Amino acid sequence: MRRHGFNLVETLVATLILSGTVVTVGALSTRALNDTHQNQALERAASLADRQMAMIEAQGVTPFLEQGQLEGDFGEMAPGVFWSVTTKTLEIDQLYRLELTITWMEHKRQRSYTVKTMFNGSSQAVTSGDETDTQ
Repeated sequence: MRRHGFNLVETLVATLILSGTVVTVGALSTRALNDTHQNQALERAASLADRQMAMIEAQGVTPFLEQGQLEGDFGEMAPGVFWSVTTKTLEIDQLYRLELTITWMEHKRQRSYTVKTMFNGSSQAVTSGDETDTQ
């Protein structure tokens, strides 16, 4: 006489498949949350870099350099986020190579975002950005 229903092996296989699916979905969700957090931090750094570059461009590179403040923080707007500027005067009349680096701490690691551009003393010519992870 044959009974209707599932035997022990079928139940164990179904449980293993279900468990594997739940673990996979959980891992993907965790990775997605981490990537979202990292992208938010990079977006914030890019926005702050854009703000700082706009301030330098509006002021003009020469007056900015004469002030002598080549590093600082963003205060209450972005606590724990710092900026620094390095410049190099090129051979061409009033052309500066400027690097602006935004740094912050994330999970006990220092992160940074650097924007490199060239200014002719008052207006922006070329811009590029890249993100680095320093320890």
